[in-house]
Parts: sequence; structure tokens; C-alpha cells
Amino acid sequence: MRPEYYADLYRRYQTYVRNYGDNKIHRIACGANADDYNWTEVLMREATRFMDSITLHYYTLPTGEWNNKGAATGFETKEWFSTLEKALHMDELVTRHSVIMDKYDPEKRVGLIVDEWGTWYDVEPGTNPGFLYQQNSIRDALVAGLTLNIFHKHSDRVRMANIAQTINVLQAVILTEGEKMILTPTYHVFNMYKVHQDAELLDLALESGTYSFEGREIPEVSASASVTAEGVIHVSLCNLNHAAAAKLPLELRGLAGQAPEVTGTTLAGTAVDAHNTFSEPEAVAPQPFTAFQLEGGVLNLELPPMSVTVLEIKPKA
Repeated sequence: MRPEYYADLYRRYQTYVRNYGDNKIHRIACGANADDYNWTEVLMREATRFMDSITLHYYTLPTGEWNNKGAATGFETKEWFSTLEKALHMDELVTRHSVIMDKYDPEKRVGLIVDEWGTWYDVEPGTNPGFLYQQNSIRDALVAGLTLNIFHKHSDRVRMANIAQTINVLQAVILTEGEKMILTPTYHVFNMYKVHQDAELLDLALESGTYSFEGREIPEVSASASVTAEGVIHVSLCNLNHAAAAKLPLELRGLAGQAPEVTGTTLAGTAVDAHNTFSEPEAVAPQPFTAFQLEGGVLNLELPPMSVTVLEIKPKA
């Protein structure tokens, strides 16, 4: 459909979706696929007052080609880098769609819902192509971590975000085989990041080094931070570099003169396609993170290569 035609249909049919009693309907308009900014422009222009949210879809394909997406395992460093590079594109997409939304909704009443995101690879050999079954590696964990960091950054507009599937399909958090079940690296990232739920976003100024490959560069580290109602700070950090640890200082402003209690959890891989199998379900699993030193209000960190780390910082009472 053209966006003009869809906007007319949306306006017609939303009329019949009404609130009854104490029930409160949240009306969601079908939004853009990736960088179709004209779609967002037209929908916001024609139907803002009739919607509560608008959606956005974007999948991360290593090759960028739908007919040859790339393999979930057994890939080269080139595909590792390109996958993370394309996952980082989510920041530009959310930023540019949000700018258009701000034009028609400066009060930010309408939410942006990224209701389809995640990695999409060629299906596993020997499986039904229609079932979209793919393995899940530490690369997917990095995609999950940096994407969630992006959503946190834009939480004034992004009200909901849904990884495309959860079990046995695309970037799943659980894989099953008969009665067997394994947790994927993506599952562990979601479990580690749940500390941000219902917390308040903290401003974070990140000066990251660069991660280079064959003349292309991306930031080496992605990060986000939040504080709970009890004052506990959580910082999530992704080291995208597949070969080198990332050393960086974390300045704890506002905690000067204190000696907070710091603990951490990290998820890392021994290879770019490290993954869990039904014979080795714990090959990629969270471990305690201890590679830090607190000196005068600065937390000096050394993040392992290709890792997702979450720190918990409890101020002294």
C-alpha cells in the first residue's frame, strides 16, 4: 500500500476500536520498514491524533542481501564486523524517525514501537526453510546488547521493543530439540539487562575507541546506564572488538568520596561464533566480572573481547 492509502484505512478502522468501561485501548499504526521515512511522514501527518503508537521494523542481515543473508555459525571476521555495523544502524533509524515524529508530536505522546528486530540468517542446513530455525552465538548476544542500549538511549520515544521471535525462530532466546532445551547467548543478555526495567535512564557520556576492519570503523564500546528507585546504578557495556580487550575508565560522578560496592557479570565467547549446543549447553554462559579497579571515584575497566558486561554499583548508605 501507499502510505496515503494506508493512513486512510487506518483512520477508518480505528474509529471502531473503542474503549468500553475501564478498558483503555492502545491504538498502534503499522509503521515503516527500516528507512522508509516518507511512510512515517505521511502517517504522522494524516493520523497522529488517531494513534497511540507507530511501529518500526528492522532486521540485521550480515550481507544485507535477503537471498543470501549469511550463516549463523562458521562465518568469518568480515561477517562479524558487518553484522555489528548493521546493528548499529538502528540508532540512525530511531533518531531519524523520531525527528519526523517530533514535527507532528512535539509532546511525545505517540510512542515508537520497534516490534520486529534482531538478526536474520540463512536457515540451518537440513531444517525446514519455512521454520526460520537458526543457531544463536555470541555475535547475537552483542547485537542484542548494543540494540537494547540504543533503545535505552531513545526511551523518551521508544515505548516498546520486541525481538522478532523467542523460541526456535530467528534470534531466539530458547532452542529446543524434542524434550531438550537450551538457553541462547541472547537469552543471557536479556536476563542480564532486566535490571534496567522500571529504572531511570542516566545520562552517560561515552568516549569510545574505534574498532576497525578493512578500512571501516565503528565504536568499540556501546554503553547504557540506569538507576533504580533505591539508588542502585547499573551500567551495561558491550565490547564489539572480536580480538582485543577494551580498557576504559568509568567516572562515577555524584559518588565522589564514597566507596561504592561494585559487582559485575559478563558474557563472552572464545570464538566469533561461540554458541550453546544440546551437548554443550553452557559453552557461552554468564560469569562474574572482576576485571576492574576503583580508584578515587573512577572505575577502571577491562572488558573482554566480544563481550557483554553489566555492572551493579551500590552507593554506601
